[in-house]
Amino acid sequence: MDSPTFVRFQLGAQLRRLRDEARISTERAASVIEVSPSTLRRIESGRVGIKAPALNALLDEYTVADPELRETLLTMARTGKQRGWWAKYSDLPQVYRQYIGLESAADEMHNFETIVVPGLLQTEEYARSITTREATQPTPEAVEQRVVVRMERQKLIHTGRLRLVAVMDEAVLHRQIGGPDVMRAQLTALVEATKLWNVTLQIIPFREGAYASMLSSFAILKFPESPGVVYIEGLTGDLYAEGDDVQRCTNVFNSLRSSALSPSASTAMIKKIRDAEHQE
Repeated sequence: MDSPTFVRFQLGAQLRRLRDEARISTERAASVIEVSPSTLRRIESGRVGIKAPALNALLDEYTVADPELRETLLTMARTGKQRGWWAKYSDLPQVYRQYIGLESAADEMHNFETIVVPGLLQTEEYARSITTREATQPTPEAVEQRVVVRMERQKLIHTGRLRLVAVMDEAVLHRQIGGPDVMRAQLTALVEATKLWNVTLQIIPFREGAYASMLSSFAILKFPESPGVVYIEGLTGDLYAEGDDVQRCTNVFNSLRSSALSPSASTAMIKKIRDAEHQE
């Protein structure tokens, strides 16, 4: 079943498309339902839901006469008001909630990381060390909550619900996050993850030199019978890209995989670095 966040995301994309096709400005559409333009943009980005009366008013303004389409969008609006499992964690930032909701609905993820281990493959202590040093400076309680949520998210791969293809720069394996003991455990966890049928892990070695997108991490989320979405995390805000951008990022990801070692050679490198740099 689609997560409520994903349903809102789909609904927002549909409303944005209908508004563009009707050639109606954000300001005009917002005035129709008596909200600010910024609120309308949040609806169209899937960050907040919309109630049936407001939705009907927008569809009237956009001259949407197809009864089947209207009913589909109204059903999506109702479904989008449901609560996902992550809703009980009150301290999570809204942008993180949205990402979790989209991730929960995906059946495949292509993830490229230049600095840290992908969240779905992090150990608890590694995740805690990273979260403690986030730019937002979360409280100790917030840190623990986010670590718990990250471990909960990992059920997606351990239950086989999500196919993960992860590419990492070799620098990720050397960066001393949490200290030698934490890193040794993390590298061991990566080796164990490669044994899962739904996880593919590849490393781009230092000797490769410059390569595509080496300055930007990103994740491509793919959904059953729905267009994919690209997620790019930034210090000043998160970005979701759709449409042609998904194919462009997919081409970049394929290039990254070509630059990387094979899965088996990547696993051998992880073991070698773990044993050479993180002796017990």
